[in-house]
Amino acid sequence: MTRRSLIGGAAGAALLLSGCGPRSESTSEAPAAPRRGGKLRLGILDGERSGNLDAHKPLGLGSTIRGFAMYAKLWEWDGDMQPRLALAESVEPNRNASAWDIRLKPGLEFHNGKTITAQDVLFSIRRITDPALASPYGALVSPVDRDGVKVLDERTVRIPIREGRGFVALPETWTNFGGIVPADYHPVTNPIGAGPYRIDKFEPGQRATFKRFDNYFKPGRPYPDELEIIEFKDQTARIGALLAGQIDLANAILPEQAGLIRRDSRARILVSPTNGWQSFDMNTREGPFADVRVRQAFRFLADREELVRRALQGEGRIANDLYAPQDPTFDQAIAQRRHDLDRARSLLRQAGQEGLRTELVVGPAHVASALVLAEQAKKAGVDLRLRQVDAATFAGPAKTSWAISTGGTLGVPWLSTALHIDAPSSVSNKTNFHDPAFARLFDQALAEPAVPARSQLVHQMQRIQHEQGGLLIWGFANTLDGVGPRVGGIEAERSHFPTWRFDQMWV
Repeated sequence: MTRRSLIGGAAGAALLLSGCGPRSESTSEAPAAPRRGGKLRLGILDGERSGNLDAHKPLGLGSTIRGFAMYAKLWEWDGDMQPRLALAESVEPNRNASAWDIRLKPGLEFHNGKTITAQDVLFSIRRITDPALASPYGALVSPVDRDGVKVLDERTVRIPIREGRGFVALPETWTNFGGIVPADYHPVTNPIGAGPYRIDKFEPGQRATFKRFDNYFKPGRPYPDELEIIEFKDQTARIGALLAGQIDLANAILPEQAGLIRRDSRARILVSPTNGWQSFDMNTREGPFADVRVRQAFRFLADREELVRRALQGEGRIANDLYAPQDPTFDQAIAQRRHDLDRARSLLRQAGQEGLRTELVVGPAHVASALVLAEQAKKAGVDLRLRQVDAATFAGPAKTSWAISTGGTLGVPWLSTALHIDAPSSVSNKTNFHDPAFARLFDQALAEPAVPARSQLVHQMQRIQHEQGGLLIWGFANTLDGVGPRVGGIEAERSHFPTWRFDQMWV
């Protein structure tokens, strides 16, 4: 294998209700083959209702979704949440991935007609890593030596990594927020990108309208003449608009709301079995979970099947305390951990924690799973007291001091997930997990472009995670999207955003 071939609103307790009632399939009005014309309308919910159009510092989910319409990247996610080439024609890391030569496809254009060059790639990587911009996503590519990036020719740029260290994870960490923009870019006065649509009108907190970009790098796409992204205040209003035909798509429907659509023939639910995971995050540094026996006890007392059935309303599948099962380096040979109350009680006794009482801090979207776990813990003699906090507190600095808290994130590849969650330099290590052997292996993996050799390293790390880590990953959640009858070209994926594939749908 060559190096080139390597790179190719709160749920609430209502989630506990079981069943969705009878189902009804919508009648499709969309043509079977792609056609041009018309307007595609997506309805979204966005907690940050002011929003912006910034490619590298989006404010809230709505801004991120708009970015998928406006900005093209060197890589994009495929249907399995693996990076594939987009604007890049070729990507060649050196022997230990400490420098990357990235070559653009020929004839690429921005919305204003300017040719995309290596200078624009240079500007884009320097902008997202600029301390003055203070993009929260700059940390994802912080290993890049921003002052050492070089333009080799009109279409090629060389990106070095700090201190000559390997960074195999560059594609997967730069994909979501790596929009390539021109050197005179400004998110307010000159919001120019190279995505499938160019901005026409933006009303923060209300809607954004876009026009088709006819010189998009994928010939013949996008298909609709226009795209409209409309913001709603609540799920009920948005579902009503979908059923009334006022919008064509509603992304990320909650499980307890999906039944409203399934019982109505005017729309349907598209189910994508993603690798986005749900967890309970245990503090390995202090408190009861500093003892690995207590962590293991909780992993055995958790009934994963019941958590999926009740907390996700069956819209998912059980997990095995490990993330990114779609990654080619994932160790599929690790046996699934099973529910075992006797073993959980025994481990608690050995740790001197019989009758353990502790607090479970609950984020806004994980009330249901916390309630289920609290019930399960009682059977092992554990008293879990729930404390729900708001989103700002949940994401704040106190998160690393809690004994145990709810968690989870998108199902991106293994290395980039570790960089976020529990690797030596992770940006959000709620579990305070630090293991010298894990850290040493992780540095080696980041410097190993060849998948077979890297897999051996990842397998060793996953054994450490499975036995000693602080994550109780109990399930993978499906993504549920509402789809109206006019929409063609949308299909279920193992990604989280079929409704954001603006370049492949038609009406």
